[in-house]
Amino acid sequence: MITLDDIHKARRRIRDTLADTPCSRAVRLSRAFGCEVFLKLENLQMTGSFKVRGALSKMLLLTEAEQAAGVIAASAGNHAQGVAYAAQRLGLPATIVMPETAPLAKVRGTQAFGATVVLAGTSYDAAYARAVEIQRETGATFIHAFDDPAVMAGQGSIGLELLEQLRDVDAVVVPVGGGGLAGGVATAIKETRPSIRVIGVQAARIPGMQASIAAGHVTVLPPAATLADGIAVGRVGVHTFPQAAHYLDRIVTVDEEAIARAILTLLEEEKLLAEGAGVVGVAALQSGALPELAGKRVVVVVSGGNIDTIDLTKIVERGLEQDGRLARLRVVAPDRPGTIAEIAGVLAAQRANILQIQQSRPAADVGLREAEIDLTLETRGHAHVAEITAELRAHGLTVK
Repeated sequence: MITLDDIHKARRRIRDTLADTPCSRAVRLSRAFGCEVFLKLENLQMTGSFKVRGALSKMLLLTEAEQAAGVIAASAGNHAQGVAYAAQRLGLPATIVMPETAPLAKVRGTQAFGATVVLAGTSYDAAYARAVEIQRETGATFIHAFDDPAVMAGQGSIGLELLEQLRDVDAVVVPVGGGGLAGGVATAIKETRPSIRVIGVQAARIPGMQASIAAGHVTVLPPAATLADGIAVGRVGVHTFPQAAHYLDRIVTVDEEAIARAILTLLEEEKLLAEGAGVVGVAALQSGALPELAGKRVVVVVSGGNIDTIDLTKIVERGLEQDGRLARLRVVAPDRPGTIAEIAGVLAAQRANILQIQQSRPAADVGLREAEIDLTLETRGHAHVAEITAELRAHGLTVK
């Protein structure tokens, strides 16, 4: 297991290259969640994620022979960019194996730092297996995404930073995937200030660390698709497991809707762009999964901000629907001239903005003299949607 001294040494190694990230008070989230919330903004770190800390920490320990052979890594995206950036800074050749499902933004980001990208499989575990094969063929040094003491020590530097930035902290909430971030941060926190609670958060679809701790040994979960792709790890590390099991006070999980809602909340309320894996701590507070933190001073590690633009568009749209600010209605109306104008007039009177309108005729369950009209509306909330629906029905229209 790594020690506090290992983390201090790692921080000294990387400090000249990587700047400390802000730990900012989130005023609006604090008011909404009932506790004093601070955000450790690793989404503002170089490459948009904390992963560069561990990658650089490890690579600065390589011998000249190992540097000459180059490095290889497997990653869903953030570790890929961290390794690529560190390799570029050190002048080393780098090959990164990523799942075929990796967000395009992360693939392009990795390539932009000069690394060779190989796409393999549909999960991190599949990409890892292919990277091991390439490592054997080329003799490059494998830079693990999390299961390496030097990598974990690098991630732990986050814990040292936030303790310097905030004098009084009751709890730290940290994302958990393979366990490198959680293990490193929890070690730094607990070995420095044991009274601070350190709570891990995982995606409910693939809670690898939670399952392993419950079993008392490293377990293997099947691959699962999640918005938190950066922590979608079915098998946690043999080095990270004992570290997390020893230092984490507890682990909670959050579902996909909570993750999507947290992404939108950070974007709207704090003007911060974060990815699914990066917001699980915010999701845990927002969903009520951590009631014991009411009234406490809480640091939430926002671990990354590399979200695919298409995913972000879908998440924003879904979040607006859930909030009642985007409504989709299907209206069955008489198929005659002026019907759409009549509907538009009702909607205008209700102050609803029509974003999209489409008419089709006839469907199997619609009369021959009727038409289906699909509406996408910009609205002010669920109560407003109910008012609109009631007014359309009052005009003799069927709202499906």
